[in-house]
Amino acid sequence: MKSDIHQYVERPTNRVATESLYFDRTIRALYSTIRENAPFAYNLLLSKRASAMMGFMKFDLPRVNKKEIPSHLFDRLHIRRDELLDPIDGFDSYRKIFERKIKYWKYRPLPDHPDAVVSPADSRMLPGSFCRQKSLFIKEKFFNFIELIGRDKTRWLHRFDRGDFAIFRLTPDKYHYNHAPVSGRVADIYEINGVFHSCNPGAIVKSMTPCSKNRRMVTVIDTDVENGSRVGLVAMIEIVAMMIGRIVQCYSDRKYNDPQPVEKGLFIKIGQPKSLFRPGSSTTVLIFEKNRIALSTDLIQNSKRTDVQSRFSEGFGTPLVETEVSVGEIIGKGL
Repeated sequence: MKSDIHQYVERPTNRVATESLYFDRTIRALYSTIRENAPFAYNLLLSKRASAMMGFMKFDLPRVNKKEIPSHLFDRLHIRRDELLDPIDGFDSYRKIFERKIKYWKYRPLPDHPDAVVSPADSRMLPGSFCRQKSLFIKEKFFNFIELIGRDKTRWLHRFDRGDFAIFRLTPDKYHYNHAPVSGRVADIYEINGVFHSCNPGAIVKSMTPCSKNRRMVTVIDTDVENGSRVGLVAMIEIVAMMIGRIVQCYSDRKYNDPQPVEKGLFIKIGQPKSLFRPGSSTTVLIFEKNRIALSTDLIQNSKRTDVQSRFSEGFGTPLVETEVSVGEIIGKGL
């Protein structure tokens, strides 16, 4: 198999699939040739203004006509038309496709477990534990625990020390709303400024600590409250990527109705829309307190498979394999 192949496991069938890496050639050029030979240009391209401009050019300009979008792009991206909430003839730009709403209450049912933890996104997931390591390695570093939460957030660093984590990587074709992974009250929410690295696997491999240096929003959810999931504190870290200027916090208690900002004290319910990524590929990380949840066995076993070719690896070359999961799908339970 070629070294530039990136594969993952489809959870329902246990089948190995090869990912189509959107814009892979461009991103690999940016993170190798430009980075090494023109560092000023490289840093400029990772700025907020450049990232927003690339996003506008890619997603807002009328690059294809209105009639062509539904006829070929939905099929190419394997987007199910029956899931769409809005009429298909209204999708006249790439942005509208990537920011689409779906009938998640019909097509993404929640598990019937009071202490379940569910996937916040349609994504490819990696499970792990900080008991074994302070950083997750992908040739160099994928992210550093302290940098990810914030060096000055000593209270949360103490609470999440040596806990488990789950990484959810959204590819550009995915539904781009994040949903609440648990029920609980928002104990804290804060933004950490940073740059706009791509979350394409090739970029993660080429660049040192991209996901702990990217701009990110951290939401700490206390589930040990009335009507909560009772799995301790959960940190939900939403990480922006290239062509995404911001994360829109837009929690809705019912379907997509009456969206509101996510603020301290707000009670959020499992499976409800919490935020929206602007178009592109993005990453969400969940961090749990030590000994409060058990991640699903099949996800852990898949991550260690040796018959899957992944660009991701732990230290000493140990492979790390992603599993494709859906919004609202169970990924763990409380202990």
